[in-house]
Amino acid sequence: MTTAVAEDSIQRVSIYVVRTGTIEQVEKIIRTDDEWRRLLSSEVFRVARKKGTEAPFTGAYHDCKEPGIYRCACCGTDLFSSDTKFDSGTGWPSFRAPVAEENLSTSIDYELGYPRTEVLCRRCDAHLGHVFDDGPPPTYKRYCMNSAALRLARPAE
Repeated sequence: MTTAVAEDSIQRVSIYVVRTGTIEQVEKIIRTDDEWRRLLSSEVFRVARKKGTEAPFTGAYHDCKEPGIYRCACCGTDLFSSDTKFDSGTGWPSFRAPVAEENLSTSIDYELGYPRTEVLCRRCDAHLGHVFDDGPPPTYKRYCMNSAALRLARPAE
């Protein structure tokens, strides 16, 4: 038996796509923990789906200087360009700005007993890290991300 899904019940989000330079309407990805667990490595699941944090200076991208676009490890959404990456000295990959505000959402996180701004992928709600107001000019933002929540797409990819 086939069940039809009403077109108006599908959630859509606007996402900026670096390759085309356009904003596209895409389906929001909603999965259960069991579905994500089957699709992701245990570390990516722990960090991106369960709001974990990798230890500083251990992630694959904390000192990566290769060019490319950092994408969501869960859904592939374009998130950050290597052009905005900087060494914050924290041990986590840090960026001045996302490729587009449309690709991120934020939430206030009180996990440490005080408010921090959590950064999420707008398409799949993956936990990426946090944003702080102590970054370099011109944005003065520091998007402090977990390497486990990112995948670097190099220019030829």
